[in-house]
Amino acid sequence: MSSPTPSAIILGTGSYLPERIVTNDDMAKIVDTSDEWIRTRTGISQRRFAAENESTSDMAAIAARRAIEAAGVDVAELDLIIVATMTPDMPFPSTACLVQHKLGLGNICAFDVQAACSGFVYTLGIASAMLQSGHYQKALVIGAEKTSPILDFEDRQTCVLFGDGAGAVVLSRDESVSNIGILGTLAGSDGSDPSLLCQPGGGSAMPASINSIANREHFLKMNGKEIFKQAVREMGKASVNILERFGYDTASVDLVIPHQANMRIIESLAKRMEIPMERFHNNLEFYGNTSAASIGIALDEAYRSNRIHSGDLILLVAFGAGLTWASALIKWQ
Repeated sequence: MSSPTPSAIILGTGSYLPERIVTNDDMAKIVDTSDEWIRTRTGISQRRFAAENESTSDMAAIAARRAIEAAGVDVAELDLIIVATMTPDMPFPSTACLVQHKLGLGNICAFDVQAACSGFVYTLGIASAMLQSGHYQKALVIGAEKTSPILDFEDRQTCVLFGDGAGAVVLSRDESVSNIGILGTLAGSDGSDPSLLCQPGGGSAMPASINSIANREHFLKMNGKEIFKQAVREMGKASVNILERFGYDTASVDLVIPHQANMRIIESLAKRMEIPMERFHNNLEFYGNTSAASIGIALDEAYRSNRIHSGDLILLVAFGAGLTWASALIKWQ
């Protein structure tokens, strides 16, 4: 008789938000917008912007330290670090390697995952599988973004949506329990139209040039209406599919932590799944869309505010550029 599959459990959570608060009124001084316009269309009232000398790896390291402290583990026990980000400090080396050094970790496996706003959930799945393989024992999973430098402040539809921050968890392989922790993840993609949400300039397809800079190709571009439709559809499908895979229905879910992109998307998802908004944890109003960091930040906030208890069934679901989408089901230990 085969032994049960080891579990990947969350030992601790952590997050970091930059000090600088940028309100909707502050944004109205920069672009043609207003607090009422932003609130009614997005649900956002403010966001955080990192300091000029504060990098993605800086924020990731702080969130990681807080998760490590909460987990009660020694840094020497960590043997894997994965960072989800679309705004790395530089194209290479990976942000994970920079965080490895900043935390004083050993010469452990470290790499980045680029799945935009879905990155944190993608990374949870990868880390869980690596732990369950038996080759690794404890993993540090981080979602971190500094989107503020790539926002186009001539595009009022998009620049008001995003903010900076980082969220992290420490995962551990546990052979003593089964059907607990990260039960599983689901991920998908559709790269047929990358222009829906992208940063066109700076890569091999459009290297930096005088023209690319003049044409503002190094800023984030988004087709908001199309992203809205696809996000609701794919997040709904990913949520239902992961629940069905493990024999649950929506009534079994104690808490949903969705990617924090737009309150209208979250409300549409809740209606589609017939789950009351009271069972969603949202912080979009205060932080905006922090891309790969959003679910990690919200998970830490939910746990530290006692919204998560032992035995709870937690659903994470995200959607981002690529297009990508992902869901994860957690049975809290």
